[in-house]
Amino acid sequence: MSKWFSRFAMRAADWTGRFGAFVIAAGIIVVWAIARPIFGFSETWQLVINTATTIVTFLMVFLIQNSQNRDSAAIHLKLDEIIRAIEAASNQMIDAEEEDDEELQKLKEQYRELRTNGRSLGAARK
Repeated sequence: MSKWFSRFAMRAADWTGRFGAFVIAAGIIVVWAIARPIFGFSETWQLVINTATTIVTFLMVFLIQNSQNRDSAAIHLKLDEIIRAIEAASNQMIDAEEEDDEELQKLKEQYRELRTNGRSLGAARK
């Protein structure tokens, strides 16, 4: 079931990010606006679009989050492989995303200091 959802989320996020999906959504809004006189400017007319947009937004949050989680994990793995493959790179940075905010701030300050002093992390450790 998880594989199915991942494939579905990936395809849905890809499709909804395209121009055609935007045109369809804009078309729905135009049809809704044109239908205003048909419903006699009633609350039902507003309720239809409010309910539809709320449901779509609610579901899209989960699809987008799934897509972002997968992309983030893939990027981290690729960066970890680059760090591992480059001999001069610091292995300390592998899994940096697992650190808490305080530790990340310390690492950021270390790199800022290294940049200011014009040294590499490997040279600073020797």
